Amino acid sequence: MTTKMMWQPSADQIANARMTNFMQQVNQDLKLALTNYQDLHAWSVDHSADFWRYLWDYLEVIGEPGPTTVTEQNKMPGANWFPDAQLNFAENLLRYDDDRTAIVFRGEDGSRQAISYYELHRQVAAVAHQFKQHGVQKGHRVAAMMPNCIETIVAMLATTSLGAIWSSCSPDFGVQGVLDRFGQIEPKVFLTVDGYFYNGKRLDISDKTQAIRTELNTVELFVMVKFANVESAQPQDNHWWHDWVAEDAPSAHLKFVATAFNDPLYIMFSSGTTGVPKCIVHGTGGTLLQHLKEHALHTDLGRDDVFFYFTTCGWMMWNWLVSGLAQGSTLVLFDGSPFYPEPSILWDIAEQENISVFGTSAKYLSALEKADCKPAQSHDLSALRSILTTGSVLAPESFDYVYRDIKTDLCLSSISGGTDIVSCFALGCPILPVYRGELQCRGLALDVQVYTDQGESVKGQKGELVCRNSFPCMPIGFWNDDDGERYFQAYFARFDNTWAHGDYAELTEHNGVIIYGRSDAVLNPGGVRIGTAEIYRQVEKIDAVLESIAVGQNWQDDERVVLFVRLREGVSLDDELQQQIRKTIRANATPRHVPAIIAQVDDIPRTISGKIVELAVRQVVHGETVKNTDALANPAALEQFANRKELN
Repeated sequence: MTTKMMWQPSADQIANARMTNFMQQVNQDLKLALTNYQDLHAWSVDHSADFWRYLWDYLEVIGEPGPTTVTEQNKMPGANWFPDAQLNFAENLLRYDDDRTAIVFRGEDGSRQAISYYELHRQVAAVAHQFKQHGVQKGHRVAAMMPNCIETIVAMLATTSLGAIWSSCSPDFGVQGVLDRFGQIEPKVFLTVDGYFYNGKRLDISDKTQAIRTELNTVELFVMVKFANVESAQPQDNHWWHDWVAEDAPSAHLKFVATAFNDPLYIMFSSGTTGVPKCIVHGTGGTLLQHLKEHALHTDLGRDDVFFYFTTCGWMMWNWLVSGLAQGSTLVLFDGSPFYPEPSILWDIAEQENISVFGTSAKYLSALEKADCKPAQSHDLSALRSILTTGSVLAPESFDYVYRDIKTDLCLSSISGGTDIVSCFALGCPILPVYRGELQCRGLALDVQVYTDQGESVKGQKGELVCRNSFPCMPIGFWNDDDGERYFQAYFARFDNTWAHGDYAELTEHNGVIIYGRSDAVLNPGGVRIGTAEIYRQVEKIDAVLESIAVGQNWQDDERVVLFVRLREGVSLDDELQQQIRKTIRANATPRHVPAIIAQVDDIPRTISGKIVELAVRQVVHGETVKNTDALANPAALEQFANRKELN
């Protein structure tokens, strides 16, 4: 079946893309004759050590790469990239120091703040000075429960300028959710706010903060940012952020501590719905090199771009967004509900700030379409050239929506990777066309394939997304996993010397990628594997359905598909709507995809970063206990899936 081409770059866009310039430089310097992206990708995989060494120089990484690019390159885990390198992450993100706007913050309450690259340097220097005065050194952990605001980025840069390790979550996490994460990593510093805004409400979190402080007994320095102006908030020891940054600490005083390539930079966390979250440790150099590659080449990000991603500080897309500073772009931050006071709020900001690269989640675009929002008719989006989307599968119908109702001439890049690699395995490419329902390409120097259960590489068939070669941004391990066994079991136990990512996917005839959902959520009725995204795509076409979640229920020595739907207000799941849902799925998928049971719910449980949790729902359906409901934004929603009479 031929997939529809939705967009293709013009000859000028291809000629002026940094990806094209990079390929030309590689050809010139290495005496090659690469002519297109597939050539470049094949060379980067076959000669990945040469690629990463060349990329270091091409993107002008600040630091010393050392004489050795990699040792034990073909061993996973075990490959050691740039073992002699010295660099500093913050120094690379702060390479610009001028009057250009570095960051714009837009609050749900209508507030706006902006700072220049010069002012960013000054604030980072002031905070780094305070951290240093309080004994923060290389290897110490700084934990933040913060909104997506300028202060959070300043704190991260101050932390990493000292060679210390950064970890963050958003202030909507519950007490136990925060302790499950930060309690494991024993931070020396804890940053938070007096409160935050969401959906038109000012939320005081002082009780939560105090409860967390009481339990985090390794914290020696507690800092509070006045964000929501909650009068009752008082930081213990009186460390107010605004007092720190008001002091004069010229950027000339900012000294960057040299770190090794594989020294820890970030500690990030798995969703934690099946137990205490895994603490995934990402290295300094690998994170930097991979983000530079993805921003400069795959996103074509530059100094003139205004770069936005709708995210919280508890999602890896925040870490990815912040690295855009290294390109000298202007970052736009937003904190609050993307539908308050109107569904158009983010597009108001896109127009006002001249956003050129707009990042969001697939669920947001789906909800926007359901809300009948048509930015193309209501907003001037002339600056917009690219939309990035991740978090879940972007349905082919959402491609139609973007090109019909947002903008016809832009590169829609669905991207996929995750917290595990703090980056992407498959993503966008400014010199390739966009095909409906497909991610444009596999990332440079990543030998991404799709395997059968037997470990055979296939194209045009569904299977397990894997990566067959080592790469610099693989985690350096899990925190408190001294023998590496948990790390090995998470990614390398399934296929020999191969990273198994846990996505159910397919490589297409265009060398693009289709993701069908998480492997552990794949349905298996009658022994036929079905990605949940294949069902959601059909169900959510129906106007009455706002969203859905599908799980497999063990039934009579087999598995049957159970579909739960959240409907528009005032709509109930009658026989006619059930029939419409089944008919739509049968007509556009296969009879195997048709659910045996359809049931209505008022809410669907999701992680705090917005991902629906099929595994948790499956556990409840089978009468099992969900081990860690603190990982959920709306844990009470799980109650609706227990003891359903339709399922007995």
